[in-house]
Amino acid sequence: MSRRSGSPTLETFALFAVVFAFQAVVSLFQALVGFAGVYDFLFVLHSPLSRPWTVVTSVYAHAGLLHLLSNAIALALVGFALERKTTRFRYHTFFVVTGAFAGLAQVLTSGFVAAVGLGRPTAVLGASGAVFALYGYVLGGNRLTDGLLSRFDLPEWAELAGFVLVAALVTWATGSPGVALIAHFTGFLLGVAAGRLRLLATSHQPTYGSRKESY
Repeated sequence: MSRRSGSPTLETFALFAVVFAFQAVVSLFQALVGFAGVYDFLFVLHSPLSRPWTVVTSVYAHAGLLHLLSNAIALALVGFALERKTTRFRYHTFFVVTGAFAGLAQVLTSGFVAAVGLGRPTAVLGASGAVFALYGYVLGGNRLTDGLLSRFDLPEWAELAGFVLVAALVTWATGSPGVALIAHFTGFLLGVAAGRLRLLATSHQPTYGSRKESY
């Protein structure tokens, strides 16, 4: 990727910072004026039908400084390497789309669980679903993965089962109280699928199953 085109990872950091600053302003306004609900209305994904903008804003919003820093560090570890293999447009589109789907999966799953009386609905915000998707992409689209799958010559259903298992293990290993596990799992699995299809590749790459060129 050309340096003149800029770094989409740095641009994502900037978006994190701008949204976080706006969150702080809204929180202060809400505390001073006493108009409750503005913060959730703008940033928290809870009801996508009534607040569709939160499908996007929730991807870049964070619950606190430590939450932001942890996602930024995780993004830095994978983002700078992956951005060299794609374009700014594809990088940003991939980030927001996978983050949005991960958040929706968390909200809709928790809503279903609540509907059958097994839990409570949850709301989400944060970029971890999108960050997990980037890590999943690296796993799904790298040369080592291609080599291993070629050696064992597994059927596609077995490969899928293996990736689902890996996604579950990664989700479990990074889980903690208050963490959106369904969002992490969904983001990682979406990333793996995108990696197998080489969706971020800028030149023509073989699609799933050919296993000849990879990152």
